[in-house]
Amino acid sequence: MRRGIAAAVLATAIAVSASACGSSGGTASGSSAASGPVTITWWDTSDATNEAPTYKALVAQFEQANPTIKVNYVSVPFATAQTKFTAAAAAGKGAPDVMRSDVGWLAGFAQQGFLAPLDGTPAAADKSSFEPQLIQQATYQGKLYGVPEVTDTLALMYNKQLFTKAGITTAPKTWDELKADAALVKQKDGVDGFAFNPASYYAMPFLFGEGTDMLDPASKKLEFNSAAAVKAVNTIKDLVVAPGVSKLDTTPNGYTNIMDAFESGKVASIIQGPWETTNVFKGASFSDKTNLGIAAVPAGSAGKSGAPIGGHNLIAYAGSDAAHQAASEKFIAFMTSAASQVTIATKNDTLPTRQDAYTSAVTANPGIAGFQAVLSAGVPRPAVAHYSDLYTPFGTELVKMLSGQESVQQGMSNTTVQAQKLLPDYAAQ
Repeated sequence: MRRGIAAAVLATAIAVSASACGSSGGTASGSSAASGPVTITWWDTSDATNEAPTYKALVAQFEQANPTIKVNYVSVPFATAQTKFTAAAAAGKGAPDVMRSDVGWLAGFAQQGFLAPLDGTPAAADKSSFEPQLIQQATYQGKLYGVPEVTDTLALMYNKQLFTKAGITTAPKTWDELKADAALVKQKDGVDGFAFNPASYYAMPFLFGEGTDMLDPASKKLEFNSAAAVKAVNTIKDLVVAPGVSKLDTTPNGYTNIMDAFESGKVASIIQGPWETTNVFKGASFSDKTNLGIAAVPAGSAGKSGAPIGGHNLIAYAGSDAAHQAASEKFIAFMTSAASQVTIATKNDTLPTRQDAYTSAVTANPGIAGFQAVLSAGVPRPAVAHYSDLYTPFGTELVKMLSGQESVQQGMSNTTVQAQKLLPDYAAQ
């Protein structure tokens, strides 16, 4: 899935980036444009097998509609894209004109001066059509540096048949209700009622449910040691040992094991994102797609449900010259238009970022329709460079805390120590 700003290994990354981009990207700002069509380079970080064909087809449509612009399409593995872009942009050579960027990378790129602001350009002409929280997390220090292309969030996925068989008529609205439902499913159906993936990203709804986050940008404080954050992890710790909840799986195949169990009807509910709906519908328990229930994640003691917002923005490189920048803005506008988003959603089963793209054809997919209904509970990421990097130390300590290797207080303190190495200007709680 995801996330975090890796350290740039400049020599290797620049060489790879430069060979991928050729000469179209990274032109110094202010240089004169070559005569003839402008060729921009786009790094597409989508899944090369399942998603990229849709984007390639849209590139062809764009070129047909804009004969003076050519697009050098480059498929770049998501896992290495952040490092490659950082290296190329820092070197001033080989960066693409446009990149499909994880939302968590934007603040770091903008802080380093790698991105061109898009306010007032054709790329942002439809800004008001996008979900406000998605525009918020595409903004850094008051400037728009990305246009949302696809989005996602977490929700409670549940097996309607198993819930109904256990006498459960509505999805749980609190973690306590989820515990009770899990026990009831085990008692009535003989299968586990819930399974938790012990990764930090999946712990975020518990933090939000207690009214906290990993940090507070306003006070520039890390929140891991706060009473609310400690309570959130204790809530998870109590949940994973509750009757009817699957035994915590911390093995390398844990994620796959949980998904297999849910898809086969051995687990009645999980916390998951829309990127798994296609695989879920292939499972034996969901050949009838209407059996999949999607609800907002349960609320914590603060009384509010909240889940992290993920997804991807299209960003433009600040080092491109005026001609390439103008072409990039047109390209971004096309790729994030309502028509393009409808195509992407129907072909790739991903969530659009603008309301006018949720057509009847798009919402005919029950997975998309279900997640659209819970997007309002999504919490945008703070515009803080290295925020997404905090998932790594938090995730390492989370496994130790949940498996009893250390106390919650000790684990959160350890997380704070590591977090301050990433954000030395942030104080501990």
